[in-house]
Amino acid sequence: MNTIFVAGHSKLPTGIAANHISESLTLTLEIDKKYGVIVDASCTLATDHGREYVKNLLKGYSLKEGLDEPLKQLEDGYRGKAGNAIAAALKDSYKQYQMHD
Repeated sequence: MNTIFVAGHSKLPTGIAANHISESLTLTLEIDKKYGVIVDASCTLATDHGREYVKNLLKGYSLKEGLDEPLKQLEDGYRGKAGNAIAAALKDSYKQYQMHD
């Protein structure tokens, strides 16, 4: 395979739909080994729409270039209560990626 799979986790804020399922958020990334590009992403938000939005937002970024741009896009575009949890899970996923890069 030409990709690796990493997972990051964070604590969800109270009072949101996903919190009724779990107290934590998981963000998984499939990353191209050679270029570090996110080829697919998934998270445990409660709605299909939210999961699809995060997936589309992250796909195509190269982690070899760091997290500044995807974090900026997340901050600019995602206005749900789980935004900080998604950012924290992305940072955790990035740490996992760096361990294998």
